[in-house]
Amino acid sequence: MGGWLFALFWGVTAIGMFVEWSCLVEGRLPRPLALIGGVALAVATVLAADARLGAALIAVVIGAAAAALAAPAQRAWMAGGVAYGGALVLAPISLRHDAEQGWPVLLLLFGVVWATDIAGYFAGRAIGGAKLWPRVSPKKTWAGALAGAVAAMMMGVLVAAYIGAKTFVPVALVALLLSICSQGGDLFESAVKRRFGAKDASHLIPGHGGLMDRLDGFVAAAIFALLFGLWRGGLLAPARGLLVW
Repeated sequence: MGGWLFALFWGVTAIGMFVEWSCLVEGRLPRPLALIGGVALAVATVLAADARLGAALIAVVIGAAAAALAAPAQRAWMAGGVAYGGALVLAPISLRHDAEQGWPVLLLLFGVVWATDIAGYFAGRAIGGAKLWPRVSPKKTWAGALAGAVAAMMMGVLVAAYIGAKTFVPVALVALLLSICSQGGDLFESAVKRRFGAKDASHLIPGHGGLMDRLDGFVAAAIFALLFGLWRGGLLAPARGLLVW
């Protein structure tokens, strides 16, 4: 649907991820940090929903700096928690603002992340072989990573066909880059959890862990999508920068 309902969804989700991150790092969430992070992400959500990306980014930066100053320890990690939540606010909301390509680019994002995860899981179990990064994620394999990348490119072709693109190759290559970012985001979150001795970010979703566990790949892919889209399409049409060639 887009609009304020869409922004509210991501704002609440971002605050939830910040809470998970903080509890992971500190073992608990001190009230001053909860207030600082929550307010910063709420303000960023309102500004991003109003298409004021620069102001929203400033709100996230100020919130990250304030969290670092207020944190009793792990200051850099606490600032990173606000930035991590802020990325989940800025990227999908800004991409969705594009009137023509906002919906298809989100279809591409979710499709790539899901295809990468699903194909990687089944190929990794069926083929096995060398591990991707055993010290951080002992179950992920190179076979799974390659299968996920191929599935993501197929998803890119499907989305290109859906929007009536003149050529499928550029969108497929964008999907490949998004898949690589998604897998990198997954490994990053695994490394953070190992750093702080946790199996899951939280127990919010029974059997699946927390919001971070479900959205780690999406956050990384969305950040890349926004930056790439801004580079090609500018502030007014970042989604177009990803899909129109």
